[in-house]
Amino acid sequence: MSTSIQFCGGAGIVTGSMHLVSVDRAQILLDCGLFQGRRDETHEVNSNFIFNPQRLRASILSHAHIDHCGNIPTLIKKGYRSHIFATPPTKRLCNYMIPDSGYVQEEDIKYVNKINKRKGIPPRFPLYTKQEAENSLRYIRALEYNTKFALSKEIDLTFFEAGHILGSAVPVLDIKISKGRMRIAYAVDLGRYGMPLLRDPEIPKDIDYLIIESTYGGRKHSSIQDAEDELAGAINRAANREGKIIIPSFALERTQLIVFFISELIKRKKIQKIPIYVDSPLAVNLTKVFRKNWEYFDEITRRAFRSQQDPLGYDNITYITNVNSSKKLNDKNGPIIIISASGMCENGRIRHHLKNNIESSRNMVIVIGFMAKNTLGRRIVDREKVVRIFGTPRELNAEVVILNAFSSHADETGLVEYVKKCRGRLKEVFIVHGEEEQSEVLKSNLKKLNFKVRIPVKNETVHLSDSL
Repeated sequence: MSTSIQFCGGAGIVTGSMHLVSVDRAQILLDCGLFQGRRDETHEVNSNFIFNPQRLRASILSHAHIDHCGNIPTLIKKGYRSHIFATPPTKRLCNYMIPDSGYVQEEDIKYVNKINKRKGIPPRFPLYTKQEAENSLRYIRALEYNTKFALSKEIDLTFFEAGHILGSAVPVLDIKISKGRMRIAYAVDLGRYGMPLLRDPEIPKDIDYLIIESTYGGRKHSSIQDAEDELAGAINRAANREGKIIIPSFALERTQLIVFFISELIKRKKIQKIPIYVDSPLAVNLTKVFRKNWEYFDEITRRAFRSQQDPLGYDNITYITNVNSSKKLNDKNGPIIIISASGMCENGRIRHHLKNNIESSRNMVIVIGFMAKNTLGRRIVDREKVVRIFGTPRELNAEVVILNAFSSHADETGLVEYVKKCRGRLKEVFIVHGEEEQSEVLKSNLKKLNFKVRIPVKNETVHLSDSL
């Protein structure tokens, strides 16, 4: 029996996760993520697959972040008609995440075409529309954690807890071979131990091959306690000068987590009680999914919900959906906190809040997540003196505070420890989902522990040995 993995996306970069597992004639796709970058490159990469979607036996979705699920509608447009397996919370989150992606693309193209029309440039078209995104949802099938499911006669699938976001999973493929079974685990993305709200990652047993992320493969997060202290200090500095605090945040998970942390700081009187505005229709809808799926959280959070406490709802938090209410935030005086999507500042209402606020030194931008290269978020992280927003140069005078410790990605130590706990039958580790320098550090650390490690390049195919 011949088994191989082709690394079709998310190899050497962070976005666009997509990997093809082939077992003889059966092809299984791990994630179908949206590559994010410059507009022309983004459209070109996401429009084309190096495999035939119609030949896939099944598709597996690790979690609902757009860089892992966002190209599913294109997969369907290209002829895929089988199931897409995900955990129940992931399926429910995708009901909002994927159509929102289609809507954002339509709105972005409208803006681009308005400019292009004045220049005499032919109109462009979105990768997929909101309606096409909604049509793709019917192919997603829910599968509970720790439940083995037969994808074919030779391949079984089991989801294990990844601890990254609500519903995130480490899919494990059990492949029947002549002398037993081969186990492939896909830990992309992997969470951290002891994070509020989330359950800890699980370690599947007897893994032969492990595909693992490296977003923070060469960085160490500070402790959650230190991060809380830094967050409190930053908010207090901006509040004392009556500034506005702008927090770009992923609508899924990071928004809910930062709301929880800020609310806890207020309860413990480490910061004053100031208004918090969550300005993202998507985040509002996703927070509803969080509340309805509280049984998938850690025991402390489950206990809170059972006792009629809501960790995501306090009287100083306003969730905004309509555009007029969003625009009115421009007229409000500080101190206030505005949390808005998208996380990398490439789309959504966050760009409007940045446009209106980053030129004042009274204000503050707090970065709480990873910013990929060539995004507005990365340019802010790099503290470029002038950044372009909606094509117009803006001086970056606002204070920029970077707090990576709130990331729900495992760091250098967490990734190494996870691999160490998989030791036993482990033959090889494949490092993906990371920029080159991060992946190289992780590779070096694992090689020191005598693991066989490879950083595959995009579209590389690796044939797996079935000898036990």
